[in-house]
Amino acid sequence: MSETTTVLRPPLGIRLLHALRKEPDWLTMPAEALVAFREAENRRRSSGLARVITGCPDRGATIGWQELTLPDRVLRVRVYRPSPKRGGPAADVAGLPLVLHVHGGGFVGTAAQSDWVNSHLAARLPAVVVSVEHRLLAPETPLSAAADDGWDVLRQVVQHAPEWGVDPARIAVFGESAGSMVTALAAIRARESGLPLRAQVLVNPCADLTSTAFHYASMIEHANSPTLTVTQMKLFRRLAVPEGTDPQAVSPLYADDLSGLAPALVVVPTLDPLADHGRAYAVRLREAGTSVQLSEHPGAGHAFLSMPGVVPQAKAARTQIAEFLRDRLAG
Repeated sequence: MSETTTVLRPPLGIRLLHALRKEPDWLTMPAEALVAFREAENRRRSSGLARVITGCPDRGATIGWQELTLPDRVLRVRVYRPSPKRGGPAADVAGLPLVLHVHGGGFVGTAAQSDWVNSHLAARLPAVVVSVEHRLLAPETPLSAAADDGWDVLRQVVQHAPEWGVDPARIAVFGESAGSMVTALAAIRARESGLPLRAQVLVNPCADLTSTAFHYASMIEHANSPTLTVTQMKLFRRLAVPEGTDPQAVSPLYADDLSGLAPALVVVPTLDPLADHGRAYAVRLREAGTSVQLSEHPGAGHAFLSMPGVVPQAKAARTQIAEFLRDRLAG
């Protein structure tokens, strides 16, 4: 009797999109071409037509851009709130929970690509979700800049909690891909500074930018996945940690101490070069005594949560994230 092995493949919609798109030559792309590419790509991700892929926002939430003035720079944030006009609960006297979100992409990406999941969280938890339009990676902008943007926005909002209508005792951070590095680092900084977090959600996280970044079985097995390739990861790493910088400083996997952090939900799509990054980080958190749930989604690829229109597993992941946050942000 023979055994039949089921080989999981990305959803048909993802494979068709990949077949229709021509990928740039990532490693030889000059800086000017990278800027032009990401500006065009971010316009596409923000367009109404992209909703076919990125999903329609929840009608129970309002969405708007705000400028946030920090001591040395101004950043845009995309703010999601439950809408009383749509039947969403209004903030109570103590304020709503705060969820700080950081989108994925690294050298490309925009908060608008995550409207589907963030508007749902705002409407259904309910909560105020603040998504950081952080500085994107470039030859002069390493990952430490994005990490500072995430942390500084979190502190600014918490320090002005009444103005934002949030409860500073009910805070969570939520990141996707490169954004998960930013939020994982923010969770570590929060512990060190005494800022209490209730939860952290890390979706298809990149956790290692050291020399071992590519030494994982998933990197070999899914090196040419439709939504993330090892070649793209090589460009990401080159921009994120330029020569002369310390990659461990922005690699949560190599943090000296992962104890005492906020409870974590680590969401791993199995057809992802970074799948083993998430698994390894979950192991390190657990070994350090930090509560962690590892959730794997078979057949899903990298960035699946931002593509609910073509990846059916996105809805189950969104439900799980909402339940995890609801439990931990309860009054």
